[in-house]
Order: sequence, then structure tokens, then C-alpha cells
Amino acid sequence: MTRLEEVQAKLERIRAMMAAEELDAVILCAQTNFAWVTGGGDSHVVMGTEQGVASALITADRQYVVTDNIEAGRIAAEEVAGLEFEVVADEWHLNNMTEVIGRLVTGDVAADGNWLPGAMDLGDTIGQLTWQLLPPEVERYRALGADVSEALEQSAREIEPGQSEHEIAAVLTGKLMRAGIQPLVILIAVDDRIRNFRHPIPTATTLRQYAMLVASVRRHGLHLSATRLVHFGELPEDLRHRHYACVQVDTCLNLESRPGATVGEVFARAARIYAETGYPEEWRLHHQGGATGYQGRSYKATHSTPHRVLANQAFAWNPSITGTKSEDTILATLDGPEILSPVRDWPTIQVEYEGRTMVRPDILVR
Repeated sequence: MTRLEEVQAKLERIRAMMAAEELDAVILCAQTNFAWVTGGGDSHVVMGTEQGVASALITADRQYVVTDNIEAGRIAAEEVAGLEFEVVADEWHLNNMTEVIGRLVTGDVAADGNWLPGAMDLGDTIGQLTWQLLPPEVERYRALGADVSEALEQSAREIEPGQSEHEIAAVLTGKLMRAGIQPLVILIAVDDRIRNFRHPIPTATTLRQYAMLVASVRRHGLHLSATRLVHFGELPEDLRHRHYACVQVDTCLNLESRPGATVGEVFARAARIYAETGYPEEWRLHHQGGATGYQGRSYKATHSTPHRVLANQAFAWNPSITGTKSEDTILATLDGPEILSPVRDWPTIQVEYEGRTMVRPDILVR
């Protein structure tokens, strides 16, 4: 499937939704949805904003990119060349996207958020169009996962006691950026901070024995999350026990993510594994992850999540037990989960779950 064929398949999904909702046009303003519909195009300038600097406008028979004269040249040359989008731009100071859209389409318009006056917000409905991945997206995901795994593993092998969390974050972020990966969330914790905080943003605290490196990243619009742990010196028995319990939960979540399964049921099974391994309350201390793809988490799973796992849908589960965590991004397939961020040069644990086995990352001991 070529990139143009991929884009055409996605336009068909959008137009089918438009017909069902009796819409005349849909505009995709979010960076992630622009990336999705353009087969990996990039509409960001400011990484920390949800809305991009260019939006895709889809009608029944045409597709446009609406932007301003600052961005138009680059978007046309580098992001949508050959994809049959017409780039429409006004001067930047006019700041009149609504007027531009009004010149291109009349009737009922929906958007992927509360961006435009008069446009219906169908963000959730549009988001669901992105969940089931096409073959080219899977290939981009595999390449992203390989690069993220390499960056995490190399970083964990390079860092040394005495370095601050800020310095460790710089090591990891540099490797990601060299691979063209946008680091959206970088969490670094050392020693007691791993036990005390579930979302440990980097600080000036220096490493003594134990470090956790977490990367939640994006490339071509696809989000991927993974965690690795490294310990200097002999691993305490209690930590070893906790990590083994954590990877048992992780294995359950991954193997239960079968197409057709209700995500709430997957979550409930994992909660039972927490209890069976001796940590019945730990799931309450942090979310367990959920569906991913073109969002960090399309939704976070709970006991009551009604969505069903789709074939070729990505999930990033991140169970944690105080002092440890296990996280990779997987693709749910009819043949079982495919780990998109597999370990390479890293110690592993083979975990058995209901007659099946799965390899999960162990704690690296240096």
C-alpha cells in the first residue's frame, strides 16, 4: 500500500462518517489527526499544543489543507506533496480560518475538537476512525519502537551514579531527537523517587543505585510508550519480587488484549493478578494504560471501559507496583500481541500466563 493509497483509505473512512452524520465537511485541526489523514504529515511548530498550524478540510469530493502563508510552502513541499490535497492559505495576520473555510464549503461542518465557531465537535467519533491501523502505519510503528528501545537501552547502559535526573533525561532525549522522535513525556526517577512518585518528572536529584527511564514519544503522529529500569549493584530481593509480580500483571494485560475482548474485562483480569501476586491495592495508585496510536492514550482503561479491542489496534499498558514498573507498546492482532518496542540487548523474564508465555524486560543490573 502506497502512502497515497493509505490516505485514500482514510478519506473513505471520513466520508463514510460524513454520510452517516449528514455532514458537508469535516476539518481536522489536531496535530495527531492531521498526521493520521496525511499518512504521517507533521503540522506542529509548538510541540506542546494540540492544534497544529495546518488543518485538513475534507468535503464529499475534495480535500484541502488550510493554513497561513508562513506555513503553506513547507506543508505543501514536505508534508502533503503528491497526496492530492489543495493547500489554501491567507496571510498570517488575518487569522481568519473560519472565513477561509466558509469560502471553500457551505453547510454542516464538524471538527475534531472545539476549534471553530459553528462547527460540531465530533472529536471522539473522529478519533475512533484512527484506532485500527493500516499496514503502512504498522511498519512505521515497528520502526519507531525499535528506535525507542535502542535509545532507552543505550541510555541505561551509559548513565552512571552521580548523574542527576536532568542529565539522564538529556542523554535519553538526545538519542530520541537524533532519531527524529519527538519526546512528549520524559520521566526519570532515581532511588527513593521511584518508590515515592508515579509521575516523576526529572529533577536535580542524583543517581546512587537505581534509575527508571520512561519515554512517551511521537513520530509521524504515532505515539509509543516504554519504560526501562537499571540497578547498580546487587538487586534487593524485595525489589526482584515486586518486579516479577509487576511483569505478571503486564503479561496478563498484553495477552488478554485480544481482538473482540472488552477492555473493562481485560482490566478486571489484571486487577485479579495484582491480588494473586500479593499486591491487591497497587492498581489504585496509578492508571494501567490503555489504547494508544494517534494519542498518548486514546482512553485509559478501567473496570467499566466498554470499548472492545480491535484487530491492529495499539495498546500501551503500564502496570506499576511501588518501586517498579513494566511498560511497552503492543499491537493487538488475531495471532496475539506483537510488542512494538521489543528489547534487544537487555535481560528478560519469561512469564507464564494461562498456558502461554511472554518475554518481558527485567531490571538491568550493572
